[in-house]
Amino acid sequence: MTFTDLVTYFRARFGVEEGQTMAEYGVVLAVITALVVAAILALSGAISNALDTVRGYL
Repeated sequence: MTFTDLVTYFRARFGVEEGQTMAEYGVVLAVITALVVAAILALSGAISNALDTVRGYL
C-alpha cells in the first residue's frame, strides 16, 4: 500500500460529510445564548460588588 493509496482511502472514508442544516446551527446558537445568559446571571452579584468597590475608591 502506497502513501497515495492511503490518502485515497482516507478521502473516500472520511470525505463524505453532510453539511449542518440551519436548524442545527440554531440549536447550537440557542445553547450558547442560554449559557451566556446563565453566566451573566450567576456573576451579576459579583460584578455589581466589584463595581461598587471601584466606585468607592473613586
